[in-house]
Amino acid sequence: MTVAAPTPFDALGGETAVRALVDRFYDLMDLEPAYAGIRALHPGSLDGSRDKLHWFLCGWLGGPDLYVQRFGHPRLRARHLPYAIGIAERDQWMACMIQAMQEQHLDAPLAQRLAESFFGTADWMRNR
Repeated sequence: MTVAAPTPFDALGGETAVRALVDRFYDLMDLEPAYAGIRALHPGSLDGSRDKLHWFLCGWLGGPDLYVQRFGHPRLRARHLPYAIGIAERDQWMACMIQAMQEQHLDAPLAQRLAESFFGTADWMRNR
């Protein structure tokens, strides 16, 4: 009998851990001047952004497809086209997420795998 490797969702700690990571990510975005550029791309209240990223990441990491259940296919690039996203915005997003992962004490190999995957997606979002 072969036992499947745990998904990143499971390795992270499930939905509660994903929510904690997302909450820390947006807390940092709100608090740290280094992330002001990406903060300016978001609405005044980050509540909706927090929920959407949480729902998206649950599915993206191999857990329940909460985002798809609510909104259908994520169409990430299309949904981000209205926002000017260049290298600076990509790098701020990545730095903020890496800091959030460090502060949530993710296992180093898992954090590295996630950072590589996040980078590929963040780079794909660039539209300028």
